[in-house]
Amino acid sequence: MTQRPASPDSAHAAPRSDADAAFRHAPEPSPWTTREKIGRALWMLLGRPAFRLTFHNWYGVRRVILRAFGASVGAGARVRPSANVEIPWNVTLGAGCVVGDHAILYSLGRITIGDRAIISQYAHLCAGTHDFRDPAFPLLRPPVTIGEDAWIAADAFVGPGVKVGARAVLGARSSAFKDLEPGTVYAGSPARAIGPRLERA
Repeated sequence: MTQRPASPDSAHAAPRSDADAAFRHAPEPSPWTTREKIGRALWMLLGRPAFRLTFHNWYGVRRVILRAFGASVGAGARVRPSANVEIPWNVTLGAGCVVGDHAILYSLGRITIGDRAIISQYAHLCAGTHDFRDPAFPLLRPPVTIGEDAWIAADAFVGPGVKVGARAVLGARSSAFKDLEPGTVYAGSPARAIGPRLERA
């Protein structure tokens, strides 16, 4: 009788260590309170659809909607209707700032955008991550801060816990995982300083 050969997967499978076993534990329980869950549901079902149905230049109406859901919104802040605000009450928008089309404010933690700062189209401010070293994969919510007159260009990414200094520039499709110094232009992934932001006299 011919013995059936072992499958390649079983033949080369490494023995599982205690560390492997530890990472099979269940994830942490929900980090959200009942009140937060209700608030997020109301935003998803009522606030966000109303926000997106506004006409493209109805900035005042969108400011009212964001404030109704707990956001701090300065005078003249302009947020496009296609922008994705995850949790409004974790967002502070400075006076005269701009949030472009399809920008993502992933505000699981606090996101603060300074006066006159610009968040261009498809940019992503990410104030949420997980501790991958912990088997429970707990949610972390480090804040993201964008300084006054800073510019986060199109499709750029600002990671959890990053502070972008006043007047700093993060170039298109660049990724910032560390703080950006004020008045400096950055580009690349990860972003590197390429020079000062010079202004016309």
